Parts: sequence; structure tokens; C-alpha cells
Amino acid sequence: MPGKQIAVWLWHHVAIIHMTRLMMELVSQEKIMQVLDWAYERSVNGFSGLDSAEELAASYAKEEGSAYDQANSLIRWQNTKSATSGFITGLGGLITLPVALPANITSVLFVQIRMIAAIAHLGGYDVKDDKVKALVFACLTANSAKELLKDIGIVVGNKLAMNAVKSISGKTLIEINKKVGFKLFTKFGEKGVINLGKAVPLLGGLIGGSFDAYTTNAIGNVARDTFTPKEVASA
Repeated sequence: MPGKQIAVWLWHHVAIIHMTRLMMELVSQEKIMQVLDWAYERSVNGFSGLDSAEELAASYAKEEGSAYDQANSLIRWQNTKSATSGFITGLGGLITLPVALPANITSVLFVQIRMIAAIAHLGGYDVKDDKVKALVFACLTANSAKELLKDIGIVVGNKLAMNAVKSISGKTLIEINKKVGFKLFTKFGEKGVINLGKAVPLLGGLIGGSFDAYTTNAIGNVARDTFTPKEVASA
């Protein structure tokens, strides 16, 4: 085969591989967003045997102290409760999802999103608002959320955050979700979400069959600083 034909053949195959990877990335990101949407809907509305995010928040709002302190209590006890394999296994039995992901992963994701949404409610946010929903998703990226939110004018820990949330445009909402989907996808690894059960997932995950409370705690802390910042609590 002449050199020119070889070059064309190689270019053609490289292009196919590149396009295939782009398509896999798109599909995987779409699946991630489907899971996030599913988990959020279940978190806000609740389902058989489990409180909604608002009901969960209400149980902690009865405690003394500021919303910041109540959020800390929620994070601490939710981590302890969710770290038991029985709790995760029980959730798995309640989950029916149109996306092929391991039940243990969707269970952990549900626990984390419900926790974040409950913290948002403690901070006075309407969890049925799409803008708040986008911020909840952003918190799933843990420490990366601070930079992500800073890009749209929201400074984590700033008492003016609620006003900034109200001014978020529809276009910005789409950008937040895109960034979250991409961030989570890249953390899952090149094999994509279908093989997530074989990896160490960003979303809390299961390491050796046990709940990764450390990651969930980090996510909870970001949610606390976003929705119930200390300076608001002490104001």
C-alpha cells in the first residue's frame, strides 16, 4: 500500500476512534444526568419507607443551634447511618432505574443527593427550584464545586449566595449541569459509567463493599458551606 494511502487509512481510523470516544462520552454523561435526575426526584418527593429531603431536614431543624450546626449534625449522622451495609442493601431493593448502573452506586448517589437537598432546605432554599437542583448537583463534585460555582458568580460561604442563586439564568443552569456531568464522567474513568462498579467512584462509591463515608462527608461539608454558611448562621 503506497504511503499516501496508508496515511489516509490511518487518518480515517483515528477519526473513527475519536468520534466513537466522543459518542461514548456523550452517552455516558447523559446517563449520569439521568441518574442524577432520578435520584433528585426521589429525594424531593420521597418514596416508600424513606423520608423526603424536606422531611429529613425537618427532623434536624428541631435541634438547637444555627442552620450550620444542624447541617453538621445531619452530615455526621447520615454518614454513620449510611455507612452500614444493611442500609445500602435495603435501598438497592427499592431502586428501579432505566439506566444500567449497579444498584449500590445508585443507592449511594441517592443518599448523597438527599443529604445535600436536606441541607439546602435547612438553609431556606426551595428544593423544587431548578436553580437549587443545579447547585445540589454541583455539590456532588465535592471540593471542585467551589471553582465551578465561582465561575457563575457564587462564592461558597458568602451570605449573598441566595441572591446570586435567584439571578441564575436558564443558560447558566445548562452550563452547570454540563460541567457537573463532565466532571463526574472524567472521574469515573475512561471505561465509562457502565463499568463503574469496577472502579472507585467519585460519588461516594463502595470500596471493597463498604460505604465511602469520607467522600460523602466532604460532599456534605461543601453543601453545608454553600447552603448554610457560618456567617449567615451567626448574622
